[in-house]
Amino acid sequence: MKIGDLPVPRTLVEWYQNKGITELYPPQEECVEAGLLEGQNLLVSIPTASGKTLVAEMAMQKHVAEGGKCLYIVPLKALAAEKSAEFRDKGADIGIAIGDLDRRDEYLGRRDIIIATSEKVDSLLRNNAAWLSEVSLLVADEVHLIDDTHRGPTLEMVLTRMRSLNPEMQVIGLSATIGNPEELAAWLDATLVTSEWRPVDLREGVFYKDAIHFSDGKREIAATTKKEDTNLCLDTIEEGGQCLVFVSSRRNAEGFAKRAAPALKVDDPELARYSARLEVMAETDMGKVLAACVAKGAAFHHAGLKRQQREIVEEGFRKGHIKVISSTPTLAAGINLPARRVIVRDWLRFEGGTGMVPIPVREYRQMAGRAGRPHLDPYGEAVMIAKRPEDLDGLSENYIDAPAEDVRSRLDDEGVLTSQILSLIATGFVHSEEELSEFMKKTFYLSQHSKSRYLKQITGNAIRFLSKAEMVSDLGIRLEATEYGTLVSRLYISPAGAEQITTALAAAEEFSEIGLLQLICGTPDMFTLFVKKDDLSVLEGFIYRHEDELWSEADFGAMEEFYRSLKTALLLEEWLSEKGEETICSRFGVGPGDIYSAVNGINWLLHAASRLSAMMAPEMKGPVHELELRMKHGIRSELLPLVRLRGIGRVRARRLFNNGITSPDEIKKAGMERLVPILGQKTAEKVMAEAGGTVHDSGDDDESAPTQATFATFGSE
Repeated sequence: MKIGDLPVPRTLVEWYQNKGITELYPPQEECVEAGLLEGQNLLVSIPTASGKTLVAEMAMQKHVAEGGKCLYIVPLKALAAEKSAEFRDKGADIGIAIGDLDRRDEYLGRRDIIIATSEKVDSLLRNNAAWLSEVSLLVADEVHLIDDTHRGPTLEMVLTRMRSLNPEMQVIGLSATIGNPEELAAWLDATLVTSEWRPVDLREGVFYKDAIHFSDGKREIAATTKKEDTNLCLDTIEEGGQCLVFVSSRRNAEGFAKRAAPALKVDDPELARYSARLEVMAETDMGKVLAACVAKGAAFHHAGLKRQQREIVEEGFRKGHIKVISSTPTLAAGINLPARRVIVRDWLRFEGGTGMVPIPVREYRQMAGRAGRPHLDPYGEAVMIAKRPEDLDGLSENYIDAPAEDVRSRLDDEGVLTSQILSLIATGFVHSEEELSEFMKKTFYLSQHSKSRYLKQITGNAIRFLSKAEMVSDLGIRLEATEYGTLVSRLYISPAGAEQITTALAAAEEFSEIGLLQLICGTPDMFTLFVKKDDLSVLEGFIYRHEDELWSEADFGAMEEFYRSLKTALLLEEWLSEKGEETICSRFGVGPGDIYSAVNGINWLLHAASRLSAMMAPEMKGPVHELELRMKHGIRSELLPLVRLRGIGRVRARRLFNNGITSPDEIKKAGMERLVPILGQKTAEKVMAEAGGTVHDSGDDDESAPTQATFATFGSE
């Protein structure tokens, strides 16, 4: 089927033709025949790299040409940015919604295609963004994540609400790994398109004793080194390919890259440039090790790295310079980074309270699907590594030949459901328990559990909790959200977390920085750090010395959660004290990415606490708001007057303060002669103008300013 013969905009056809793409792949053709371009709902379950994105693009561009509006839902912010660039290249008017969770972002209504995470769409629904009712096509990428315990309930409720809001809206679900696609398609009222076809042939095998064992034979691998995983990589690189190696932990990812790098012997001058870029931002041993590995053609990739570091690694790999990436499974969860050979080295993973457990088949499929780059590789290989002879058959049976697990609804989480019910009531989506019951019948959960009484039970529990917390008024046959409940819903925090915060603020006799931080870190909404055995004595010592400052008490039955919240709060105090990245990482045993996640999470929750305190504990509003501003910049209190100026973050503010310039008025008094040696010419001019002072040229340029390696790499400056 020729793309040029389809009823899609000519600009899209020409873009593909210029790239040499003139005909549809067989699964794409099946989608067209199933009604893709006639408004039919589709569930497209086909292998990675089989052209799911093109299917979505054709439908979206046709809707836009006919005056429609499209919403493309992705699971990760990084994937939103990737898709935005991809769609914009083809001339689409793109909006990307991944920002603050209490904004309507009405400007997005002027865009033709809006890309957003499911959490952001959920928040837009809670804030009654008017343009959502205009969406004529919704695409849910990685729709199998309905089964994810964290993101699944939100995605399911977003799909349910959007379909209720826009009954005529076309829905397209995209996935590569669904064990029960018929069930999910039935819920979406969608035609199912499934296929095993791939543009690059995928061979799956198990490596044991210097050979990959496939179902139709084996491939010998030279024992160049003593390490099997390294030998598999060298074999692929020798014939011009690249490798992804999936391991069970960050430590293993870093360890493999350090070990493999010297063995690669890659001669590529571009690697030095990538290494230099990483070296510039390396403020920890981890960052320096990454730069050294990349110089030799290897890299590691995990959530402990800064976003900029991960992006450099991804760019170097996509362009063919970096030959091997060792990674935790996060890399397989959406980022488009294929390789000729995928090595699933660690198929056992540690789970707290259980020990080492096998990874799910769906996770293996996500990783294996990265094997084979269309138009670049003659084939793709996914290889598991067996440690014992009995693993040869076991891995083939349990992974290679096994179907992916069924997708199950995760809407039976009472905490999540309580938040969603509050949202439905606060936005006027439902007005009574009867209407709520009718709405819940539209969920995937009740399509799978049509006779279940459990959902009714936890729905009743949720309404009782919301009524007791005075977030919802039960007016007989009518449910209405109170002002408090409406604010909690719009702030996009859990009702349980909001109650913890407001109760503590109202009861506190005086403000405690660590008390509020530890309290917030103990709410269901907050990312917290893993606690190691070595941490316990430090944490217990802190509790002993500062018990009076803490606002929440340790529950004997939930000590691990308490310790995690306290460790995270102590890290955040270090950030507020302007400690450097290397110091924080070393002291808490974390990576820069972990610091970013903690700061990013607490920033939002402090904003919510500030709004809640204004309503429920006005005497605490001032100190909470000040802490919110300090956390945003990572500063002590004395720098607040300076960071209120645009262009001044924690580094420049501290530099000015240490030179006796402590406020905007002091900046004006100081004059350019004092500012330029501290900030450099260009920055000094901008800061002086921002402070309302007089700008004149001192003759120096910005490069003469002193430099300082700091933690401001997260964008404070």
